[in-house]
Amino acid sequence: MYIHSFIFLILISLHLIAPLSYADSSVTSAGDVQTPVDAEEKSTSEDTPETEDLYSVANAEFRDALSAVHHDDLFEIIERGSIRVLVTYSKTHFFLDKARQHGLSYEMLNAFEQYLNKRYKKRRKGRALSVIAIPVTRDELFEKLESGQAELAIANLTITPERKQFADFSIPTIKQVKEVIVANKSAPILKSIDDLSGKTVFVRESSSFNQHLLELNESFVAKGIPPVIVIHADEHLEVEDLIEMANANLIQYTVADDHIANLWLKIFDDVTSYPGLAINTGGSIAWAVRKNTPNLIYEVNRFLKRHRSGTLFGNVVKNRYLENPYWAKKALTEDSREKFETVVGIFEKYADLYDFNHLMLLAQGYQESTLDHSKKSPVGAIGIMQLMPKTGSSMKVGDIKELENNVHAGVKYLRKIINHYFNDPKISDANKVLFAFAAYNAGPTRIHRLRRTTKKLGLDPNKWFGNVEHAVARHVGRETVSYVANISKYFIAYQLIEEQQKIRDAVKESSNDTF
Repeated sequence: MYIHSFIFLILISLHLIAPLSYADSSVTSAGDVQTPVDAEEKSTSEDTPETEDLYSVANAEFRDALSAVHHDDLFEIIERGSIRVLVTYSKTHFFLDKARQHGLSYEMLNAFEQYLNKRYKKRRKGRALSVIAIPVTRDELFEKLESGQAELAIANLTITPERKQFADFSIPTIKQVKEVIVANKSAPILKSIDDLSGKTVFVRESSSFNQHLLELNESFVAKGIPPVIVIHADEHLEVEDLIEMANANLIQYTVADDHIANLWLKIFDDVTSYPGLAINTGGSIAWAVRKNTPNLIYEVNRFLKRHRSGTLFGNVVKNRYLENPYWAKKALTEDSREKFETVVGIFEKYADLYDFNHLMLLAQGYQESTLDHSKKSPVGAIGIMQLMPKTGSSMKVGDIKELENNVHAGVKYLRKIINHYFNDPKISDANKVLFAFAAYNAGPTRIHRLRRTTKKLGLDPNKWFGNVEHAVARHVGRETVSYVANISKYFIAYQLIEEQQKIRDAVKESSNDTF
């Protein structure tokens, strides 16, 4: 099973609290100060849970926190600690390459997060502000934004009067956009826009293309010629998917923004575009912003003035993802896929054995080593799971220099941490997971002790975010706090994207059978 794509912090307490920016102390590398479980223990009865599936319950808590409704403006958002941004999985704007995040939207969000943290450092009192990207389908963007489940949406969105009913928009990031016809080379040649009369064109119903085709049809009816036959594509499909389908001659015509069409025509040989036959011209791409957030939109615009297309940063990012076909080609290639699937398969195997979610473990493996088994830390932690040799040996699964044994030992160790140190009914299932990740990084005895310190501070010792993380940040350092937050980010991104990818693959397969 191959995961294509990107991101994000799930906060499980009532507050969405981001990592704190306290100075780092003794923890210098993931796993450097791990405390091995007592090697004298022979029983394996604690290796597997005795209660209901811990991670299915944790998943529900993650989802609930992520979709919480908020209608606040910038300063309240800053106090919350996170800005939720809706994105769509796209080989151009937001994707994963072997678990690493890429795309035009990713680059912009990363820069926006840095910008906000620098600008509001004093207001946050040293605590970092997180920008959380949430992958959704196109038809969910404005619904979730309007309902208060996110603050922003970034998905190559054209400003239209219809969309302005549901959201405000930033200043344009790209101007003078044409919506052009893209066709299979064997399709009848179009010499004028009127030649679209009676042709079948595939677009998503939620797209600006759909609205502009409807307007074109009104003009055709006025002329007394047959309208365009508009077929609504599945909302899981992006423009590049429809161009790919046209390239395979599954469909004859679709529509794309000219900057997107120009990129994908460099990759697919059997499609062409008609830049002179645009169904809309002079369009503007912008960020969608939840209504009634004047302070937020002010900061978005201030940021974009320095980062949109036409600025140094904007031009570099645009060239990387819209001019140079490298990443688009890489997103399609089969190279290294088999190797990556093997690694994922190992995580699935031991996730099943110790009752974990394999995507959660994959997220931890990525945080530890970027899934690079050859990695060795300065203090001697080795492999994908960055285990210290003493810790790995205590797991008794074989030589942890071997890839599979390394993953096995890491997962087994995580399970033992939960069962030995955090098997307290007062701790929610989701927080048990977070404590275990923190303990994996900084040592279980240390995290267990800092729960008591948290209580002395008047905070909740049974919650990680906004509570125990404060004590850990002060007494251990920022690394462990960031470690837990990053794993949470990666996990929810992997999970949402995997779900969407399965649906998208099914849609494409169905299209192959249909056409």
